Amino acid sequence: MDQVIDNTAESRFELALEGGTALIAYRIEGERIVLIHTEVPQALSGQGVGSRLAKGAFELIRTSGRKAILRCEFLRGWIVKHPDYDDIIDG
Repeated sequence: MDQVIDNTAESRFELALEGGTALIAYRIEGERIVLIHTEVPQALSGQGVGSRLAKGAFELIRTSGRKAILRCEFLRGWIVKHPDYDDIIDG
C-alpha cells in the first residue's frame, strides 16, 4: 500500500500515487502542527485519496507526539467522521 510521508523540507505530508501526489500543507507552532490545506490531484479526485492521506497524516502526527490544529475545511469535515483521532486535535 502507498504510504504517507512527512516531507519536512516542504512542510507537507505527501501520498505519492500514479497520477500525482496528494498533500497536506502544514506549519509547526511549538509542539503543535497547523494543517493548512489539503490538495488531491484532479485525476485522483473521488477515489478516497484524501481520506487515505488524512489517516496517514494523523497517524504520523500521533506518533510524533504533537497535537494538530485544523485550518483546512476538508480535514475538519473528515475528523467529524473519524473521532478516533480526537485525542490529537487541539483546535
